[in-house]
Amino acid sequence: MTVATTNFNLLSFIFADLARHPVRVLLFLAVLISAGSVILSAHHNRQMAIALEKMMQQQDQLDVEWRHLVLEQSSLTEHNRIESLVNKNLDMHRPQPDEEVVVRIR
Repeated sequence: MTVATTNFNLLSFIFADLARHPVRVLLFLAVLISAGSVILSAHHNRQMAIALEKMMQQQDQLDVEWRHLVLEQSSLTEHNRIESLVNKNLDMHRPQPDEEVVVRIR
């Protein structure tokens, strides 16, 4: 029995085939680049949607906090509350008509 020795160089066949069809190679590379850019843009879009959702949740939390602060401010600045604190803590009272002093400026 004799063994046939064939010495094929696979790389030379591949490069020869690529050299024969450069347009097909360029189109294949364009398809690969396009697919990669679609994947990257979809990933970027998802990341932006996640960031937008987090910001909207933060906006809602800040809105609730602002409403609570407005309610607290309105309750702390009520006229009756301030007047009772002034009477109790500072011993102040409304002046009587005979205690009033009118200052006239010319």
